[in-house]
Amino acid sequence: MENSIYVVVFESTHYAIAAEKLFKELKLPVEIIPTPREITASCGLSIKFNEDLLETVQEALSNGNILIKGVYQMMRINNQRVVSQIV
Repeated sequence: MENSIYVVVFESTHYAIAAEKLFKELKLPVEIIPTPREITASCGLSIKFNEDLLETVQEALSNGNILIKGVYQMMRINNQRVVSQIV
């Protein structure tokens, strides 16, 4: 895992797939991943991205009316994953 990544967790798989399509159209370098087990969520899919895209991702989700459960920062500290919800 990189030093710090960001993960968007969605209300449903439908929104995860819609967001992936939107991000591809915007040519944003994101990756769809299984929702990390440290994050409890109803949707099994999430989208991972780097910190420099945080504002762009949030704006795109808002403009696309895509419902999310939250945005999380994941870091590795002392060989353990630390998860913080930022949105």
